Amino acid sequence: MSFLDRVRACHGFRPDEFRRFVVAGEPVGWVLPGFAEALRPHGRVFAVTEAEVRLSDELRDFDARTRAVHGVLEELVRSKVLRKLRHEAYPVGTGWGREPLLTVDRAVVPPFGIEAYGIHVNGFVRARDGLKLWVGRRAKDKATAPGKLDHLVAGGHPHGISLADNLVKEAQEEANIPEALARKAMPVGAVSYRLRNEEGLRNDILFIYDLEVPEDVTPENTDGEVEEFFLWPVERVMEVLRETDSFKFNVALVLVDFLIRHGFIGPEDPDYEALVHGRVRGWGEGGG
Repeated sequence: MSFLDRVRACHGFRPDEFRRFVVAGEPVGWVLPGFAEALRPHGRVFAVTEAEVRLSDELRDFDARTRAVHGVLEELVRSKVLRKLRHEAYPVGTGWGREPLLTVDRAVVPPFGIEAYGIHVNGFVRARDGLKLWVGRRAKDKATAPGKLDHLVAGGHPHGISLADNLVKEAQEEANIPEALARKAMPVGAVSYRLRNEEGLRNDILFIYDLEVPEDVTPENTDGEVEEFFLWPVERVMEVLRETDSFKFNVALVLVDFLIRHGFIGPEDPDYEALVHGRVRGWGEGGG
């Protein structure tokens, strides 16, 4: 295995396997044929063809679109097409910083293949014996990647909250990090990927932060989503990342970025150029 394998594992998107999701004439996502056909009976809201799923043009504003789609999603839960909703609103739009066209429940972000956003925080310690990273182990009852290794803090970015405030909230919930410390996290870039999975398409942009954690601060989970934390030398993080698939897939992508930026993966690595291109531009058709 290699670091490059970890990057490649985050990119597995073939447009010909999907139908475009279109809202107000704008392509905003990708839908697998099976989910598209589940939407076909709801013709007042969705127009389904072999090429695309189009939200009705009769729904002319944010509120009307959001209400109509939510009503269909509730019906899909009742008919067991969807297991459940998560009651967390995610924006649907044409790009970061633009006004969303509607919101959808977080549970259907992959089925609609919409561009979603998240925050990932590399928590590191400058110890006397070298740089170390805080690593969390996800709870075994998590719906996604149960038991996998994770960052100090990471989470999706819902509608109606700033990135900075979301980071503070997630830091408190996941690691009991005080607000004053959480606000010292420095934005250092972003990575993107498109990956087909059993739900649909993970079409994500992750905003990356570095947070230097004092040696006398020990994270403690408060929301039940993290089983335990480890403080690992960066060399051990590299070994586990390179030789196993123990880290959650997108966490691995962010860690490769960290290791490049901090000089732990350098030009002497034969995959360096490919890793840098993957880090900056995405990998093949997965980049965005």
